[in-house]
Amino acid sequence: MSDWPFTFSVTPQIPPRIEALREIAYNLWWSWNESAISLFRRLDPVLWEECHHNPVRLLRKIKQSSLVRAANDGDFCNHLDDVMGQLNAYLSKGDRWYRKTYPNEESNLVAYFSAEFGFHESLPIYSGGLGILAGDHCKAASDLGIPFIAVGLLYRLGYFKQRINKDGWQESEQVNWNFYELPITEVRVGDDAKPLLISVQLPGRLVYAKVWQVRVGLIRLFLLDTDIPDNNEEDRKITYQLYGGDHEMRIKQEIVLGIGGVRAIREMDLHPMVYHLNEGHAAFLSLERIRRRMMERQLGFQEALQAVAASNHFTTHTPVPAGNDAFSPELMGKYFTDFARECKMGFDEFIQLGRPWENKAGDPFSMTILALRTSRQSNGVSAIHGRVSREMWQVVWPGVPQAEIPIGHITNGIHTLTWMAPEIRSMIERVGGAFWEDDCSSKEAWKCIEKISDEELWTVHQKLKIKLIQFARKNLHHQRMPAGYSAVDIRGAEDVLDPRLLTIGFARRFATYKRANLLFRDLNRLEAIVNHPERPVQFVFAGKAHPADDGGKRLIQRIYQVAQMPQFKNRIVFIENYDIDVARHMYHGVDVWLNNPTRPLEASGTSGEKVCPNGGINLSVRDGWWDEAIDGTNGWAIGEEVQSPDPAVQDEFDCISIYSLIEHQIAPLYYRRNSSDLPHEWMQWMRRSMETVGPEYNTFRMVQDYANKFYLTAGANGRQLRENDYQGSIQLAAWKQRIRANWHQVQAKEVHWKHPSAFRVSVGDEFAVECKVHLGQLAPEEVQVEAYVRMTSGTVYHAYVLAAADKLADGWYLYKGVVQAGDSGTYQFNVRVLPFHPNMVQKHELRLTTWAS
Repeated sequence: MSDWPFTFSVTPQIPPRIEALREIAYNLWWSWNESAISLFRRLDPVLWEECHHNPVRLLRKIKQSSLVRAANDGDFCNHLDDVMGQLNAYLSKGDRWYRKTYPNEESNLVAYFSAEFGFHESLPIYSGGLGILAGDHCKAASDLGIPFIAVGLLYRLGYFKQRINKDGWQESEQVNWNFYELPITEVRVGDDAKPLLISVQLPGRLVYAKVWQVRVGLIRLFLLDTDIPDNNEEDRKITYQLYGGDHEMRIKQEIVLGIGGVRAIREMDLHPMVYHLNEGHAAFLSLERIRRRMMERQLGFQEALQAVAASNHFTTHTPVPAGNDAFSPELMGKYFTDFARECKMGFDEFIQLGRPWENKAGDPFSMTILALRTSRQSNGVSAIHGRVSREMWQVVWPGVPQAEIPIGHITNGIHTLTWMAPEIRSMIERVGGAFWEDDCSSKEAWKCIEKISDEELWTVHQKLKIKLIQFARKNLHHQRMPAGYSAVDIRGAEDVLDPRLLTIGFARRFATYKRANLLFRDLNRLEAIVNHPERPVQFVFAGKAHPADDGGKRLIQRIYQVAQMPQFKNRIVFIENYDIDVARHMYHGVDVWLNNPTRPLEASGTSGEKVCPNGGINLSVRDGWWDEAIDGTNGWAIGEEVQSPDPAVQDEFDCISIYSLIEHQIAPLYYRRNSSDLPHEWMQWMRRSMETVGPEYNTFRMVQDYANKFYLTAGANGRQLRENDYQGSIQLAAWKQRIRANWHQVQAKEVHWKHPSAFRVSVGDEFAVECKVHLGQLAPEEVQVEAYVRMTSGTVYHAYVLAAADKLADGWYLYKGVVQAGDSGTYQFNVRVLPFHPNMVQKHELRLTTWAS
């Protein structure tokens, strides 16, 4: 028996004078406020680093004497009062964008569901770009004053901690997070303030989830946690790890997120008007919303669906199949047979909700298709991605012209104050470019960069690069210590990288389509670039592969092995355990950001957006956001828009493009110095990168776009269908049923068009079109008849509405209208008939179109 059988922990008492530290620590607003960050750092700089910049953990670990000393330090107390004053001002500010723009829409609460959220390294419930985007979205919603809540899962083990062994192979280390050291609090409800528990039905049992909350400025994020004593051991693991386990674990996680999340919102007596699904992981929420309306309002499935779908908004984030979850019919049957019965549907009918419109038995159940079929508004995350998504998901709208597939786009942005180095912000503000939380889109503020001297801009940039290099050296030292390296190799970490050299960064998830090894196809040419006698170049890499992705791990291993070669020693570095802290140092310190995914698989990509506020310049494939932002003066395009159907040929072409751009444009520009030994021309490119990207590619603009284009519309559509005890929804469902039953009667024929010059039409000309349409049992107001004109290339189309001019015999009508020739080119046209109802959100909700024959 041990002589010391008992252990206990003692936490310090925060003196009353500095009790406000706790309030600040539990609102993630501090994470984008440099004054708040420096406040916690000055309590104990060493412990702050050891706690991984987590103020809640810091306040639990710090020595009592340090807190007493701080409470007796007048300067510290003044600093605390100032930060607390800033927080109170932020929370009480009444004239935010949303209230000023939509003063009568304060009740239009948005509920935002996502499988991951990346706010800060101290809350490890994210893996990559999807989570970072979700975190930035929430921060901007707070800054803008949008009525907004968010829902996710609280992962006991987070994602994973990455270790790179001596062979360069990624190893995954699980960290069991102490929830009481995270910036989260229990949600308590009722007169007795009991912790909130919700339940979901899994086969043969109920699974319970505890609800926690995170404050992010003005908004709240609710996180569900199944690791509680009420569950059996297996069910406790449901929220153990983000993207961990097999398909069965994934379906359980997504049931808890979607169904459990809706139930948690209800138990807290919150009433969202809009549900925003950030990717398909949360799509089961639609089924729960429908089921609840069926039970409480005695609606049929189709009746409930109309109101739910009208108030749902879905954002798809990736065209990569692995990013779109799909479950086998057997797995769906195991978990949803009883649910289908509750919805008064046969299982075969139920499973169609997650399948293409035209499908066959055995097709998997797609969460993306479920989201598309139960959301009347959808978007991709860049112009290219919107176009790719319309092509990819045309199976949900068969027969609909691709340009009319109802998937729009809003290009992603970043939360500028999170990702801009405080040194850069301070420098810009000194010359009059003030950045406030609710407006980082001011072109005037960004134009102030022109007032900054070359000397000051270069000095600040170099200081940030030195910080990155010091961080990389420390990381490499820690990486080598436990991996069996010699003392010489461990000390050698202090020699990697040189602040005088052109530094190119690459960091992201190591999915194979990101092509992290593209740079290494020709090592001889790379060696010449890295060791050029006058223009040397160095590279910094970071990123994680999914623990089950050996292909991604091999990419990391390849970079590691190349970095060990004598000719690349100290010039190529891989930083271990990529997270927000690693990313921040890289975004602040690199000269150039390299991004070379296989087009068009990037969707948007936001890593390149994050270097721009810090003076970094992009070297990227023209995909996602970069295709919209590049203007020839703010960065470089890899391979331009050449696209080969052969991946090997494309890789070769793009690799050569990267080498050529670095050799002939980028490196010469960087090393071209003026009489003051400053790269004046390079800094003009830095300024252009900041000025052109900063005001546009931020979440202030992005979340405004969501509110203007989608949130207000979805809220209004949902309200309209819920009015008078869901009469709008009931009537719309009945009308759709009648239209389906009678559509076979609809015909169109005898299309005539009249133009003085027959087939010779000039731009601006108008010509009359008429067509006979048979409606059978339908009325003219129930259809829309259009002359549909498209270019032969299919890229441009116009639809001109024809009006019922005469009622003919036997259910026939004569429709007439005018078509205008808007531009030159070769066009085709025909007349089509579509169902029409004023409460339909999508033109093609019924997937019914009759073309003239």
